[in-house]
Amino acid sequence: MALVPYEEGAGWAARQLHSPSATFHFASRTIRLQQDWRRLGVAAVVWDAAVVLCAYLEMEGIDLRDRSVIELGAGTGLLGIVATLLGELLMFNKEPAQLRALYSAYCARVTMTDREAALEFLESNVQANLPSELRPRAVVKELTWGKDLDNFPPGAFDFVLGADIVYLEETFAELLQTLEHLCSDQTVILLACRIRYERDHKFLKMLRDRFSVYEVHYDSSKDVHIYKAQRSSHKEDF
Repeated sequence: MALVPYEEGAGWAARQLHSPSATFHFASRTIRLQQDWRRLGVAAVVWDAAVVLCAYLEMEGIDLRDRSVIELGAGTGLLGIVATLLGELLMFNKEPAQLRALYSAYCARVTMTDREAALEFLESNVQANLPSELRPRAVVKELTWGKDLDNFPPGAFDFVLGADIVYLEETFAELLQTLEHLCSDQTVILLACRIRYERDHKFLKMLRDRFSVYEVHYDSSKDVHIYKAQRSSHKEDF
């Protein structure tokens, strides 16, 4: 699902997608990611939706500390890397190195998932951009939607994140099945989407049939929407 070629268009945006690397600044750190469109297609480039969701997590101060987080369709790893960095304790960087291992136990636990063909590439970006003390808190794991669910405890995650993962209609049922498996009543889903086609609205309708869904942010400059979803019985804000 994440490896299907996708044409974004010509010009500056296309050059950015085909660039061998991309650099970002989040969580007071510089993140340098490798990209490889030719080998892995859409799984190996950074999409605007990931950048917008990273900025949203940081600007809104979403508290990921001591939370269990899973990203679907992680691709280059930008979103999962930023979630890991934002999930470290505020005191973490101020303490002597020998104490950091103790504090890391209370940092976010982030699982970044994608299809098997993308995992080596994803892992290399994660290793290159996380400090050594945080790497054990970020796990790269295979997940093909609807097929590998037995490898993930049901309802075990506080946050499910996804950026630009809604675009292939044939995956919608499996994606919804995966979300239902991963979520408890307390789980918060955050999906960043660019609504390109009518079928994207179809997925949102499918999602609303199972979850309470709210649009919480819209970036007009990048035409990216962020939706928050929780099980329909759970109405509280985080």
